[in-house]
Amino acid sequence: MKNDAYMLELLSIYRQIDDAQKSDFTIRFNAQARNPVVIFGLSVFLGYFGIDRFMLGQVLLGILKLITGGGFGIWYIVDWFLVAGTARDKNLEIARSVAGLKQ
Repeated sequence: MKNDAYMLELLSIYRQIDDAQKSDFTIRFNAQARNPVVIFGLSVFLGYFGIDRFMLGQVLLGILKLITGGGFGIWYIVDWFLVAGTARDKNLEIARSVAGLKQ
């Protein structure tokens, strides 16, 4: 997911919340959201161990990546291009959950 589309979707979710609930939403979302830049850094430096996938809540994929040494190096490199988008998708899922919206 591109950053512009991500921000528009996040703004759309935010606008659907009552004004009285917006500060609570912001606090709860920021506490649970994953920073795509941090996830990318984890993928680059600790991707062989699946730490990036564990941080995104994808435990099974993290275990598989750990056991196979980052998919014998291939999965490790492919994830450099995928994890930031996955982190954004996870953040949208968190935002919908915190806002009480259905997906």
